[in-house]
Amino acid sequence: MKKFNQLAVLGLITAFIVTTFLSAHAAQTSNIVLYKASPLKSWQVFIENYEQQQVLSGASVALPKGDVKAVVTDKDVKKDALTFTWKDTWRAGMTLESGEPLDLTAHIKTGVLALDINIIELAKGGVSFKMECQKEACDRVVPFTMAARDLIGKGWQKIYMPLSCFKQEQDNFSATSMPFALEVGGAGEVAVANVELLIQTPKGVSLQTCPDYKTVSVTPSMLNEWWSIDWWLPRHEQKLADAKAIKEKSGKIDLLFIGDSITQGWEKEGAPVWEKHYANRNAFAIGFGGDRTENVLWRLQHGALENMAPKLVVMMIGTNNTGHRHENPATTAAGIKNLLNELQQRLPQSKILLLAVFPRDEKPDGHLRKINNGLNSIIKDYADDKRIFFADINSVFLTKEGVLPKEIMPDLLHPNEQGYGLWAKALEPYLQRLLK
Repeated sequence: MKKFNQLAVLGLITAFIVTTFLSAHAAQTSNIVLYKASPLKSWQVFIENYEQQQVLSGASVALPKGDVKAVVTDKDVKKDALTFTWKDTWRAGMTLESGEPLDLTAHIKTGVLALDINIIELAKGGVSFKMECQKEACDRVVPFTMAARDLIGKGWQKIYMPLSCFKQEQDNFSATSMPFALEVGGAGEVAVANVELLIQTPKGVSLQTCPDYKTVSVTPSMLNEWWSIDWWLPRHEQKLADAKAIKEKSGKIDLLFIGDSITQGWEKEGAPVWEKHYANRNAFAIGFGGDRTENVLWRLQHGALENMAPKLVVMMIGTNNTGHRHENPATTAAGIKNLLNELQQRLPQSKILLLAVFPRDEKPDGHLRKINNGLNSIIKDYADDKRIFFADINSVFLTKEGVLPKEIMPDLLHPNEQGYGLWAKALEPYLQRLLK
């Protein structure tokens, strides 16, 4: 009798384990409701900025500064939606986290992120969707700002975003710790409801589009970040006018710098160094903060090189590809290769000095440092030492141990005046040789 009872108990335990496993497995191979009047069981909604994160534990939550908050609101029924508001912030977010990791392998292949969204205000802000495929170094962000701005004031809209938009080839979504987040900046107000991961794309629905991560770096585009929309195109047009004015005054541009915010910094932190080293050398800079390879490509194809025939072009680009998107070095390198081809076609008499992308992160084993090092190891081979030359001057910014001091790059990305002085000094031997 005792043995029978033991077997019965063992059988019940086994049945419970099997049932639990099958239930969990079923939940991972069917539609997953992430938020419908409440979060998925055991998961929580958080709001955050760069400084802190807080959980939504009642009808509302706000960060201490009052710049980021979320409120439970009504859509179809009482308290079935979340309204997220933010202001004067570079980056903030509303995330779903802290539950048992989800296996989204099947969903990513064929499914969509489906949700109701109401863009209440976004004229001075931006919004993206984000998922994490792993806890560390696997944020996948899909921009939504331009599409969202078209929805301002139009009330609730149902949208469907292909989950394949969030996946890169090497990603593993078998233990997803953040299946949904709104990543925002600037100022805005957005409400969401009925957030689901559908395992199959419904028939007949209109799908949102997203960049192809394999080709985005080589596809010309304007920089459509929320913080760039107001100034990026006007700056491009002003640079065209400046170059034309130089030519009309019988002037010339012998030395051209092309790049992102680090190059644009010659007009700011690096201005005293520029005045000393380049003001009398017919130098001109077209650096645009935030630019990635595809944005520079757009500029080159829309007149950026008109009215000039420089002896030497100095180009450094790519750190925003790697930093914003954690892009595979080979993908960024393909964008740089396209830029070199474009420059050679449009400036057939110019020499090109391609610079290694400057170091990021404080220590040598930093994630972004490693990506940039991988990128530099590819693009150095683009030099033919006839028209295209390569220079890696990164060591001048680093200690012997490979540490990047904040005394040179306070944010571990942009040089200060001292850093620009080091850049100019390291660059001078190349200029002496290539500007002849």
